[in-house]
Amino acid sequence: MARLGNVTVLIEKEDDSASIEATSYPVEKGIPMTDHVEQKPDEFSLSGVLNGPNYTADYEYLKKCMKNGTILTYVGRNIAKNVIIVDINGSVDANNANGKDVSIKLRQIRIASTPWVKVQNNGKKKPVTTKPAAKPVYHLVKKGDTYWMCWKRYGTGIPQLRAWNKYPDRRLPIGVKLRVK
Repeated sequence: MARLGNVTVLIEKEDDSASIEATSYPVEKGIPMTDHVEQKPDEFSLSGVLNGPNYTADYEYLKKCMKNGTILTYVGRNIAKNVIIVDINGSVDANNANGKDVSIKLRQIRIASTPWVKVQNNGKKKPVTTKPAAKPVYHLVKKGDTYWMCWKRYGTGIPQLRAWNKYPDRRLPIGVKLRVK
């Protein structure tokens, strides 16, 4: 006899499996393999019988738990906490007049614990801190200077230089200060 949530099931066969997802890409030598492995949740397959006068109600309860994603505990030969039913099949035949054969697949759910702590609000507003605006940097135009040369020297994109300075690309006036940062 085993117990799944609130239901007692006569289990005939119980299988469990654990697997991982490993990378199919090359891994550099010396890099820990744990960085390239993803653990999959444990799964359990159960085969057994729901017996007794309430077997149809028990079967409907298990189907409802599956549809709602209800987290259950399974206690049989194995013990599995935090499992959900991902598949359930039932069949009736002449050999079992007061019950139903069932096969159930369970998947363990990993419950995350968060490091975040809820902080009580005391109602006081905190001042907004803003970074002071960076002071603009200017370049004195000499013969042969271009936006491209300013981009290479100062790292500011050409469209931004055009927007700040409003001079045509090929006619930068000599002796004018261009904003470059």
